[in-house]
Amino acid sequence: MVNLAFYSDQIIPESKEIDLQLLAMMESQGLGTRIGYIPSGPEPERHFFNERKRHYGAYGLDVSVFYDLDETHGAEEKEALFACDAIHLTGGHTGGYLHRLRRSGMLPLLRNWALQGGVLIGTSAGAILMTPTIATDALFTGSVPEALTEETALDLVPFEFFPHLSEKTTYLPELVRYSKLTSRPILACDDSDGIIVSGEWVSCIGKPILIADGVVKQADDITLGSLSLPEKS
Repeated sequence: MVNLAFYSDQIIPESKEIDLQLLAMMESQGLGTRIGYIPSGPEPERHFFNERKRHYGAYGLDVSVFYDLDETHGAEEKEALFACDAIHLTGGHTGGYLHRLRRSGMLPLLRNWALQGGVLIGTSAGAILMTPTIATDALFTGSVPEALTEETALDLVPFEFFPHLSEKTTYLPELVRYSKLTSRPILACDDSDGIIVSGEWVSCIGKPILIADGVVKQADDITLGSLSLPEKS
């Protein structure tokens, strides 16, 4: 069972409904208010950390643990992180974030924690990392997704994710083209959209779209099982 929140963007008024559904999911699981924070890169002044503290604090949540992947941490610090009720994965450079998670040994630890029901919250890059691969991130660097399919990530859901859909008109046709090459459906979001996954249920907030085998349609609330597609030959 997984409990995940996918944001394209978070600290905007349009994302409030995603916040509320995240809160409802945490309450339904009987969880507390502590959130751990894993930055995608160096954050010496902790500007984004403090921004998230204020954002979550407005909902009565406490971002209490800052876990820098570039620092050496003892067992007590890791225990404090995984004792949190949720862990926030930030936006940033997705490839660099994945490298830091691998190098620090945190990738399998996060995956196991999430598979045991821990709540992961991903914004942009952090959301992409919760899927099987960071392939879709290639579009942000002018490359093609099929060049990154081997860059495997946390693999917690059977779909791929793409944020910031409306930032460029080229993103949708490129995703449609890529969808004909991958056996996984793609859920794509504008900044006001989001996805909550709790157990087998996938709740689509706003107007995410589902792209599979060249077909684009509005993403309705669905189950994880219904997102499994036949392997491409």
